[in-house]
Amino acid sequence: MSQPVKPPQEGDPTIGRLVADASRDISSLVSKEIQLAKSELKVSVKAGGIGVGLFAAAGFLAVLAIIMLSVAIAYFIHWDDKGLELHWAFLIVFGFYLLLAGLLGFIGLKKVKQVRAPEKAIEQGREIPRALKGQS
Repeated sequence: MSQPVKPPQEGDPTIGRLVADASRDISSLVSKEIQLAKSELKVSVKAGGIGVGLFAAAGFLAVLAIIMLSVAIAYFIHWDDKGLELHWAFLIVFGFYLLLAGLLGFIGLKKVKQVRAPEKAIEQGREIPRALKGQS
C-alpha cells in the first residue's frame, strides 16, 4: 500500500535550492531576532538609566535631609540658650556621626573578611579540561 515515488518534475526545487532557501530564511530570522533584541534592550537601558538617575537624586536629597536633621538636632540640644552652647551641640552631633561611621566601618570590615573564594567551583573548573579529554 505504499505509493510509488514520483520522479522530479521540471518545476520542482532541487535540494541545493531548498538548502539555500532555508539558509536565507534562517539568516533573515536571526537578523530579525537580533533587531528585536536591540529594540527591547534600548527600552530597558533607557528605563534603567532613568531609574539610576532617580536613585541618585533620591540619594542626594537624603544627604541634604541628614544635614538638615543634624542642624535641627544641634539646635534642639542648644534649645534657646537653655541647653548647651551651640558649638558644643554641633560637636556632639559630629561625634555621634563619627562614632556611627566607625561602628559601620568595623562591621563592614568584619563582613568583608568573611568573603571566601568559591573553592568548589574553582576545583570543578579545573576538572573540566580533564573531563573533556575523557579522563576522570
